[in-house]
Amino acid sequence: MDATKVIIDTVDRLRQRRTAPLVLELDLTEGLAEGPPADPLGAILSMRKARLADVLSGLKRARKDARVRALIVKIGTQPLGLATVQELRRAVTRFREAGKLTVAFAETFGEFGAGTVPYYLATAFERVYLQPSGDVGLTGVSMEQRFLRGALGKLGVEYQIGQRHEYKTAANTFTQDHMTEAHRESMGRITESVTEQIVAGIAEGRGLDPALVRELVDQGPFIGAEAVEAGLVDRMAYRDEVYDEVKQAAGESALLLYVGRYAKGPISGKLPHPGGQTVALVHGTGPIRLGRSGRSPLGGGGAMGSDTVCAALRAARRDEHVKAVVFRVDSPGGSYVASDAIWREVVLTRKAGKPIVVSMGDVAASGGYMVSMAADAIVAEPGTLTGSIGVFGGKAVIGGLLEKLGVSSETVGEGANAGMFSSTTAFSEAQWARVNAWLDRVYDDFVSKVAEGRGLSRERAHELAKGRVWTGADAREGGLVDELGGLEDALALARKKAGLPADAPVRSYPKLNPLERLRPADSSEDRAAALARVRIEAWGPLAHLATELGLPSYGPLMLPGSWTIR
Repeated sequence: MDATKVIIDTVDRLRQRRTAPLVLELDLTEGLAEGPPADPLGAILSMRKARLADVLSGLKRARKDARVRALIVKIGTQPLGLATVQELRRAVTRFREAGKLTVAFAETFGEFGAGTVPYYLATAFERVYLQPSGDVGLTGVSMEQRFLRGALGKLGVEYQIGQRHEYKTAANTFTQDHMTEAHRESMGRITESVTEQIVAGIAEGRGLDPALVRELVDQGPFIGAEAVEAGLVDRMAYRDEVYDEVKQAAGESALLLYVGRYAKGPISGKLPHPGGQTVALVHGTGPIRLGRSGRSPLGGGGAMGSDTVCAALRAARRDEHVKAVVFRVDSPGGSYVASDAIWREVVLTRKAGKPIVVSMGDVAASGGYMVSMAADAIVAEPGTLTGSIGVFGGKAVIGGLLEKLGVSSETVGEGANAGMFSSTTAFSEAQWARVNAWLDRVYDDFVSKVAEGRGLSRERAHELAKGRVWTGADAREGGLVDELGGLEDALALARKKAGLPADAPVRSYPKLNPLERLRPADSSEDRAAALARVRIEAWGPLAHLATELGLPSYGPLMLPGSWTIR
């Protein structure tokens, strides 16, 4: 009798899961993963994070699913990039337009700290709830730059760094003690553009006049009760109260289900089948370097390896079932040579007759722009940081520091310039001339390829370059970006360019089964050659500090400084 009851209860639960109303849930307290894990360590580190692509595809399907009644999102304190937030806002808005209930809940939008971007995300929802003890840190947009010249000079460290051109301000961190006019102009316009976007989004989402929102930004941060009174928050409530309200609105029998799990469910969309036409999705995430993608077990983020990304693009290009490619780029740049190798594969994919569309994430600048610029089309969010078409290079000279520490150094070599890259002595006049010749060559090559890929004159490309960073909105005005939108928009554009139906399936490349992951690659053109690996790196979690000190990092095509919009 007991066994029969268990069987009946199990069947009833399974039936309920298939027929009960659904409330989709998204927990952002751990942030979001940009793409599929590139290596085993990445898979472990991202286990608790939802994938952005899964969230977007899940919400897209849910718009037409009558079972799905509502979406509830918990917004945490883990930083999300502005472009990622804009992608989520667009997906939520479209879900909301389908007649579904959308609710944002946060314990706080900044606990005695900035919370402008998380709050901006919340305003895309129909209802915004805040824990009674929480605050709304709507304080505006700021970008801070530190200058190390004074401190390093006291240590006996000098820098010899060249840059192309005045807006490529990475060198300023070491060679200046204040912002140059070009530096301030560039950062000022970025903060202005981002503020315009955020104010407009909050005003539309909360039904407030933009001028009033701008005034509220200057009055923030807000205590919870003040935020309710100002119309920034609907009401204060604890999690249990919010969830009870949403479940009641969806139906007493409603079930909670994470968006990521929903997206991967048995009816998660049209799956590729043998002979089916697909769109390949290739991810390029992190600083760009030669070799394979991966991350250090010592900590720090992953990197975009040219061997990995090039192999993935080749595999997609050679697959007869792939009719279009979307290349998702989220990178501040890095190695010029590695970026150029990836650029070449994008060019070859386009020449092969397969449309390739770039979807830019939070940042696709410097080398991140170089790998993107040859695509058939570039799609970016208004808040994407892009451009930075320029180069810098040089070295730190630490001979003075070593002398202060009582460290002496002697060199034996053959060749007039054998010790050229030693950090002990400065460049000679002849060596400095070679550095500048190299910088000129890289910059000219970069700008020429921008002009060719974007259909611009060499003069116009140079005016947009000079190392300047643009928001996606401004980059589109200048012709560096074709359309404003996110990953789903890029996929739709790729399907259209390839003449595929709107529901043509998407397949991540390289897509390898477990056996393929275990076997060694037969050649550099084997799909298995696109696998990432765990890399042992000297700096680990201190990589950013090492970069700030001028120690060897990822390369000369790097977005200067630390760009964080809070």
